[in-house]
Amino acid sequence: MKQKLISGADMLGISLDESKADKLTRYAELLAEWNEKINLTAITAPDEIVTKHFLDSLSIFKTGVVMPGDTVIDVGTGAGFPGLVMKIAVPSLKITLLDSLEKRLDFLRCVCDELNLSDVIFVHARAEDAGKDKNYREKYDIATARAVANMSTLAEYLLPFVKIGGRCIALKGPLADEELENAGKAVNILGGKIEKTINAEIPFTELKHKIVCVKKARPCPKMYPRKAGTPAKKPI
Repeated sequence: MKQKLISGADMLGISLDESKADKLTRYAELLAEWNEKINLTAITAPDEIVTKHFLDSLSIFKTGVVMPGDTVIDVGTGAGFPGLVMKIAVPSLKITLLDSLEKRLDFLRCVCDELNLSDVIFVHARAEDAGKDKNYREKYDIATARAVANMSTLAEYLLPFVKIGGRCIALKGPLADEELENAGKAVNILGGKIEKTINAEIPFTELKHKIVCVKKARPCPKMYPRKAGTPAKKPI
């Protein structure tokens, strides 16, 4: 597992030393242990955790816009993908992990304690509620999400968190271009501008993912995000 992590990261243009690979290996072990108690992932085979969770999360660095020391919020983080993997790869990142389920955050706290990770904040909230909170609204260089929602809905979840000049990064599947065609209106209304879409082939798999990068050009109107549940039911 460790060598596959190091080699796969290298294929993505990311350098993982032995210490970081050891931390990810321990993370995978904790994920398997906790997954017997709470539903964290359907992917349990060690090789697939490496490729479909860890390397997929690391592909975010292919955007070239995540800088050391950035403030990052991972919205709907689940078992910590991509946010906690990003933190292990680039320890200077200041990561906020947001999820609506406290049990998932308990798992993430355990991982951070075990791996001695600092500068990680845990927020138990819906994205729509936290996006209205002055403690989090327009406070981040990067807002990211993986497998959370379609782009129209995701734009309303993410853009309120981002500073002017910051970016939303969505890790998407091969149908991202179709989603973007329908999301242009929402992105514009919410103060964003679609910057680029990057192809990301996940090492050791046939997966061909896309990463959507949206730049925050203007403040997000105060009425957004709308109340919890509305962005998913009625996308802009």
